[in-house]
Amino acid sequence: MKIASVPQAILCSLLAHLAGAQSQPAARVGNADVSVAEVDALAGERLTKVRNEEYQIRRQVLDGLIEKRLIEAEASARKISPAELEKTEITSKMEAVTLEQTRAVYEATPQKYTSMSQEQALSQIATVLQRTRLAAARKEFLTAVRKKYGVKVFLDAPKVVVDSTGAPARGPAGAPVTMVAFSDFQCPYCLRVNPTLKALEMKYAGQIRIVFKDFPLGIHKDARKASEAGQCAAEQGKFWEMHDKMFANQQKLQPDSLKAFAKEIGLDAPTFASCLDSGKTAAKVAADMAQGTKHGVTGTPTFFINGRYLSGAQSIDKFAEIIDDELSRAQERRPQGPGGNR
Repeated sequence: MKIASVPQAILCSLLAHLAGAQSQPAARVGNADVSVAEVDALAGERLTKVRNEEYQIRRQVLDGLIEKRLIEAEASARKISPAELEKTEITSKMEAVTLEQTRAVYEATPQKYTSMSQEQALSQIATVLQRTRLAAARKEFLTAVRKKYGVKVFLDAPKVVVDSTGAPARGPAGAPVTMVAFSDFQCPYCLRVNPTLKALEMKYAGQIRIVFKDFPLGIHKDARKASEAGQCAAEQGKFWEMHDKMFANQQKLQPDSLKAFAKEIGLDAPTFASCLDSGKTAAKVAADMAQGTKHGVTGTPTFFINGRYLSGAQSIDKFAEIIDDELSRAQERRPQGPGGNR
C-alpha cells in the first residue's frame, strides 16, 4: 500500500500510534513508569542483532520466492517446465571443471589439505569449483530475468541513525549512500577490509561517503592511544594520512612511533605530541565507542550503510549488494521532472 493512498486521518492515527508505542510504559515502579524507549535504549546492542538476524532470514526467504516465481514465469513464457529452463539456461551453460584446474588450486594451497589424501583434496576442490560456477551461472541468468520482468523489493532492512557530525569522512556530503565504519587501528580484520573500502570509493565515486568512527577493542593494548592519535591528526586536517600510516604499521602503535608518524606526514610535531600526551582527544574516542555500543557494535570492523548494519571484513560483493539496493531506493524516491524524467 502506498502512503499516498492512505486517507490523511488514518495516516495521522497510524503515525501517532507508532510514536506512542515508544513512550508507553513497559512497567511501573511505585508512581514512576519505565518506558519502552528506556528499555530499547539499554537493550540496543542485543536488539540490533536480533532485528538484523530477523531481516536476513526474511530476505533470504523472499529472494528464494522471487527467484522461484521468475523461473516459473520465464518457463511459462517459453512453454517449458522450470526444470527444463534451469537445465537449458543455467546448468548446461556452466563451464565444466577440469582436472588441471583442480590441480592448480591444490598446488597453490597444499597446506589447506594436509588432513586428507591428494585424491580427496582434488575431489573436494572440484566440488567447490562446481558449486561456485553453478551459483555464478544462476546469478547471471536471474539478473537478466529480473530486468525483464521487473522486480521491486519493498521489505525494509532495520536501520539506525548514526550521528556522524564532526567525524572524519571522505566523499561528498550529499552522497546518496553514507557508510559509517567503526574501526580499530590494531585490528587485523579492519586492515584487511581497507582495500575493499577503497575499491568501493572508486566503484561508487560521487555516490558514497565513508565516515570513520573509533572503536578500539580492549584486547588491543595500543589501539586506544592510536585512536587518540588519529583524532589529534584530525585537528590538523590530516586524519586520513595518519589513518593510512597507522594501518600500515599495526605493530608499531606505541606513543613514540605515533609521534614519529606525525612528523613523517607533515604534522606540527610539538602540537601533536602535546595533544597525544595530554589525552585531549580521549573523550572523542570514548564518545564514538559509546555510540557504537548503543547501536550494537561489539567487534570491528562494523559498518552502518545508510543505517543498515553489516559486520566484519566482508567481500566487495556483500557491500555492493547493500549499496546498490540503497542507490536503487534513492532513485525511486527522486521526484519526477517535466515529461516524467527522473
